[in-house]
Amino acid sequence: MADLPVPDGHGIYTFPDDLHRAHQTHNQQLAARHRTHDHRVLKVTAPHTRVPYYIEARSPSGRPVVVIEPHHDDFALSASGTFLAHPRPLTVATVFTRSRSVHPALEATYTDVDTVSELRDREGAAALALFAARRHLLGHKDAEPPYRTYDPQVLDQITDELRRIAAAHLGAELLAPATVTRHPDHLLVHEAAVRLGCTWFWEDLAFWATYALVGCDQQLFRTRTGATMRPELVDITDVVLDKVTVLRMHGSQMHPARKMYRPIRHAFTTAADLVDSTGFYAERFYRTEPTC
Repeated sequence: MADLPVPDGHGIYTFPDDLHRAHQTHNQQLAARHRTHDHRVLKVTAPHTRVPYYIEARSPSGRPVVVIEPHHDDFALSASGTFLAHPRPLTVATVFTRSRSVHPALEATYTDVDTVSELRDREGAAALALFAARRHLLGHKDAEPPYRTYDPQVLDQITDELRRIAAAHLGAELLAPATVTRHPDHLLVHEAAVRLGCTWFWEDLAFWATYALVGCDQQLFRTRTGATMRPELVDITDVVLDKVTVLRMHGSQMHPARKMYRPIRHAFTTAADLVDSTGFYAERFYRTEPTC
């Protein structure tokens, strides 16, 4: 693995470019292995940029997991490092797959719902292929600003759709967003997952450019949930550059590539709470007690 950059110290100024260079070096090392026909190394091309990347194949094992994500990039942003480090059989249900949301710099290129939705579908497929994950696309349209509270009837409909998926995967563990962000799509998906008995959630931040806003979201989350959410941390230090590769698949959302440092910078902050590890990067999850 290439040397990992450190966001603090001198890196407080240089981390975005330091991480970008470290990932380039990591990718070049894996590409060299791929050229020697090392079948453990997979080649994948980012749908928007058409740039090729390389990653070691994973062998999922253990109890299956059904992931319920609001949008195509939510699992990748917040929980993908854990499943790179500890691969498990994954089925991912993406709820809001109709969208016209891309990075502002790309809005002149991807101008309508059909074009954006098709691109984001390819991005989701490319990212989840790295986990050998099965996909279910529910086909709902995402919320657009100015945001409003979600429609209870839509919640009922989506809960029923997700219940059918969960019923087809008896014995699988459910995983969903914790709603640290206040996005209405996340709030709806969280409530639907709770109705299905989900007790395991990932920390779904809005990865603001201004770091203080991330802290604001977390403070409001703690105020809303109190002690009902028990945090758990997973060390992702050994796979953090592979997580960057997963993020590269979602180039329509994080542009240019160096801007993908924000989730990794947060993982560095999260790792400060690791107790039994000396890792530099971590992801945060939450557990709740079953209601029945």
